[in-house]
Amino acid sequence: MKREDFLKIGAMSGLSTVLTANQAFGRNLTDNTIDKLVDINGNFIQQPLPYAENFLEPYMDSETLHLHYTYHHGGATKAANVDLKKINQAMQENNLETVDFWTKKLSYHLSSHILHSIFWTNLINKQTSPGGMLLKKIEKDFGSYEKLKVYLAQTAKNVDGNGWGILGYQPYTDKLTILQCENHEKITQWGVIPILVIDVWEHSYYLKYKNKRADFVDALFNIINWDNAADRFNDALKLTR
Repeated sequence: MKREDFLKIGAMSGLSTVLTANQAFGRNLTDNTIDKLVDINGNFIQQPLPYAENFLEPYMDSETLHLHYTYHHGGATKAANVDLKKINQAMQENNLETVDFWTKKLSYHLSSHILHSIFWTNLINKQTSPGGMLLKKIEKDFGSYEKLKVYLAQTAKNVDGNGWGILGYQPYTDKLTILQCENHEKITQWGVIPILVIDVWEHSYYLKYKNKRADFVDALFNIINWDNAADRFNDALKLTR
């Protein structure tokens, strides 16, 4: 599949109306197309948040959200553009000594940009639960939604250092899978399409939860947007079949 086609399908999930109970919010998300990661020139861009910075309170405070989105996600987006520019420059100058360095940097920063873009849409200001095809798949692959919650929460809480807990669809096995990702790109599986991500870098929770990562992960389950995860799962099926 061409890169342009993959990005187009990724953007479709941002165009979905993920909150049928809140049409205004749903239209806002549609207008933002937060999954569109590049502009027409191929430069990485950070889309506006699909909600106000206090939207996720009390579970995620507005100050943390502001710093997280503006400086951590925003910084990764800007750095990915620098990485890509340096790679192109090295190739044009036939200076292959630096390509390896910048390629590693791009893997780190672009992975951060991708996962953060998914993360913001995976959150809402109310408690939801999976349904439809996603729930059936969860029950088939994990036994029950409650078992999945325990598995995903435990995985996120126990990431070594900084990283993510990820629920994704693995097309090679036609199964949902749980990943424990260190940093933004380490110990992942080839081919997995993320549908729900939990950010457990310290900048995600330290202002409000201090060093209590487990409390933060438990709190997130009050604001996980399972409707968005279901949309992403449906898009993953379309992408791979």
